[in-house]
Amino acid sequence: MSEHASSENPYGTPTTSGPEPIPSHQAVMNGVVRALLRVPGLSGIVGKRLMILHVVGRKSGKVYDVPLAYTTHGDNLLIGTALRPWVKNLRAGTPVQASFGGKPRTFDPVVHTTEADVLRLYEIIARDNKQNAKYNGIGFTADGSPSKADIYQTWQQGGVVVELTPH
Repeated sequence: MSEHASSENPYGTPTTSGPEPIPSHQAVMNGVVRALLRVPGLSGIVGKRLMILHVVGRKSGKVYDVPLAYTTHGDNLLIGTALRPWVKNLRAGTPVQASFGGKPRTFDPVVHTTEADVLRLYEIIARDNKQNAKYNGIGFTADGSPSKADIYQTWQQGGVVVELTPH
């Protein structure tokens, strides 16, 4: 079921059916990525576009280590994702930490959910990382631009963008 009210796509017909479903082996893959990102030297090769976001549970206080692809945008980092449980644990005014193979760095998170913000920021992410775009159901037009119809569809299906500002 979509996160946002279903309506005709104002940007035309999407080129994909939307974000890819999470594969059944994702938990195993995440464990391998977390381990590789913790190895000094190797983390710089494996994790050129990957990080571990350390998210604290709102109720449990438990720390969840979530491996994620990111895009650099100025001094900030952008993460395109569905509104997953870990995203709901990000709170304005509550810093989070992220690891890139070294000492964790602290960031202030903002979860963008509005149509305008998601379309604008997902376009930046898609231009920077075509593999991440594919995973999130975003194809490209003949001129190589991310498909606005696909980005809109991703937003309609619950896509959000997390923006991390260095603390």
